[in-house]
Amino acid sequence: MKNNAAGPSDSLVNLERGALALAGDYMAIKAGESVLITADSETDPVAVQALFRAVAALGATPSVLTFPQVPYQGALADPYLPRTLGAAVKGCDVWLDLTFPYIAGAHVYEEAMAAKQVRYLLAGDLGAGGIARLFGIDLDLFFSIFGQLEKLFSESVGKTIRITDALGTDVEFTLAKPAYLKPRRADKPGSYLVPGTCTLFPELESVRGTIFFSAIFHEYFTSLPDPVSIKVDGKIKEVKGPTLHRLVLDRALRRAGNGDYGNIIHFTYSMNPGARLTGRSFIEDSRVMGNNAVGMGLPWWVPGGGENHPDGVLGNQSIWIEGEAIIIDGIVVAPADIAKRMPELVPGVYGKTGQAPAGSAG
Repeated sequence: MKNNAAGPSDSLVNLERGALALAGDYMAIKAGESVLITADSETDPVAVQALFRAVAALGATPSVLTFPQVPYQGALADPYLPRTLGAAVKGCDVWLDLTFPYIAGAHVYEEAMAAKQVRYLLAGDLGAGGIARLFGIDLDLFFSIFGQLEKLFSESVGKTIRITDALGTDVEFTLAKPAYLKPRRADKPGSYLVPGTCTLFPELESVRGTIFFSAIFHEYFTSLPDPVSIKVDGKIKEVKGPTLHRLVLDRALRRAGNGDYGNIIHFTYSMNPGARLTGRSFIEDSRVMGNNAVGMGLPWWVPGGGENHPDGVLGNQSIWIEGEAIIIDGIVVAPADIAKRMPELVPGVYGKTGQAPAGSAG
């Protein structure tokens, strides 16, 4: 199965609370609504059961559709999806997608978004433990601080962003207007993500530099004992690293980019305080504090996108805006109003002042 089920530190009580927070608090599911849970042959069944119970407890009607795991995400999954899926999606108010590769970007998803009747959650490979951890946080507190950081980046459109890490990542780009924002609650039709990432959208042709990945979602998700790197000069120009994962990423990029490597679609700053580095769940690992999920190829949120949109993960990143350090080794150090609030979100990681620990790179 994709992710570990709830373990000793993730009690059934925590799982039930997390599932209820996901369904009722975040996805705003109400009594009388019809909720579709999609799962594949590799989905954690404990996660499915927890969401089923949470939806029922809210007075809504849950249903589960399970089918074989598809080999690709998005539009490339179309030939592998059951015909029953389309009818099930049209008949629901809320769609919780626990498949991985995920369905976002597929034809049935595009139709659902165009109809503007369904609230879709891309939960991907999130398992029972992930639900307990990522939705067991104080969502109001998280979104309060997240909103400040999202506002900072949205007000920095047109400025130069630089991202580095200890593995050798060093990349610059011009920050573009956000393709979407992430609301506190999914109370309107549309597509939603698991909370935990602040997304930075680059002007596509402005990206220059080298990026090293410690984990990769090319055709499947895996951690990397030795990193895979990409060189970017407007478009992705080169892939280096261990033979197997270099070749799989090469194939995925060419598939996503219609024969070419394509562009960098997004960077992120990950900040869900409950997330653990599992090595098994892309959704959770890409939300670990200080990580960065870098999207490549074609994005699933635009028409015709999502055709095997590969993502690479790097950790303990540093981010500068116009030469000013905002995040150092994964720790928010500026602006002061945000840095001083981070200890509320992550006690024990930040000092009392919210500054980076002594010894962090400058």
